[in-house]
Amino acid sequence: MSKKALIAGISGVIGTATAERLLADGWEVYGLSRGRTPVPQGCHALNADLTSAESVNDALKAIQPDALFFSVWARQETEKENIRVNGAMVRNVIEALGDRLRGSHVALVTGLKHYLGPFDAYGKGAVPLTPFREEQGRQPVDNFYYAQEDELFAGAEKYGYQWSVHRPHTVIGYALGNAMNMGQTLAVYASLCKFHNLPFIFPGSAAQWHGITDMSSASLVAEQLEWATRAPGAQNQDFNTVNGDVFRWKWMWGEIAAYFGIEAQPLPEEIQPLEQRMTDAEAQWRAVAQHYQLREQDIHRLVSWWHTDADLGRPMEVFTDMSKSRKAGFTGYHSTRDDLFALFDRLKQEKLIPA
Repeated sequence: MSKKALIAGISGVIGTATAERLLADGWEVYGLSRGRTPVPQGCHALNADLTSAESVNDALKAIQPDALFFSVWARQETEKENIRVNGAMVRNVIEALGDRLRGSHVALVTGLKHYLGPFDAYGKGAVPLTPFREEQGRQPVDNFYYAQEDELFAGAEKYGYQWSVHRPHTVIGYALGNAMNMGQTLAVYASLCKFHNLPFIFPGSAAQWHGITDMSSASLVAEQLEWATRAPGAQNQDFNTVNGDVFRWKWMWGEIAAYFGIEAQPLPEEIQPLEQRMTDAEAQWRAVAQHYQLREQDIHRLVSWWHTDADLGRPMEVFTDMSKSRKAGFTGYHSTRDDLFALFDRLKQEKLIPA
């Protein structure tokens, strides 16, 4: 019989990629979401408000998964609210399943804000030296990632499941209406620049432009998530989850520009965030979408200016070490440039950006 997986947050970038990988490997996949976006073909859709214990209980009455994957969050006004809401979403799913999780594997996807602190606390604490390593631990700040981890650990003690935590950097992947999606954001930005003859300006900091960095392809995250369900060395462990290559945006910006047939501008003297510059983007994108008969005229379904600004605007170098995963047996590797271009190709094929 095929294994059963439950993915909380299946409509996101990582949830979608995880579903596609598990389906290809013969799993039966259930996807838990609010139901605003269709689940990948072949999945069983379960609709619930994850912030409501009652709603989650109703949706999960008949489910007994071999593996549960969390890749879910809801952005709030303050980090204290992030902690309350996002911790509760993990707790509600675990409590709804209860003893049906005994002997299963539960995986939680968080990210490098584990080391950096949340968006509103970047650089305020003593950021660990790069490359980030799992043993560097938590920052002494409020962080909803820690709250989600604590719910994961408490559930393991109570219900007897194995767990793993996975920390990707900025994720490359395909999903509509996602709040954190730099790859699609840059594709739309470059397409706007090409159509309207706008300068393709790097919106981030000098530290990011010149420093070493890395990224995480959603398909690689999915690969590590599935590996962790069966690898003895992955049980009850936390792992960084990045592609395995490193680069500088000074180089990558030119590669992206060349892909779209536009010119990369030099780093400006002052940082120029997208959210401040793209005030006319809604109307500009409608012109692009209408001209090329694209599927999506609402630019807000495709981009996350604020998240791209936050990642590229960091005032420090950010990249990670994968030694712990390698020693445990995970050898997955992706080329970031190739996966960005593969995403751009898919967006063209799906008629979401001009071909």
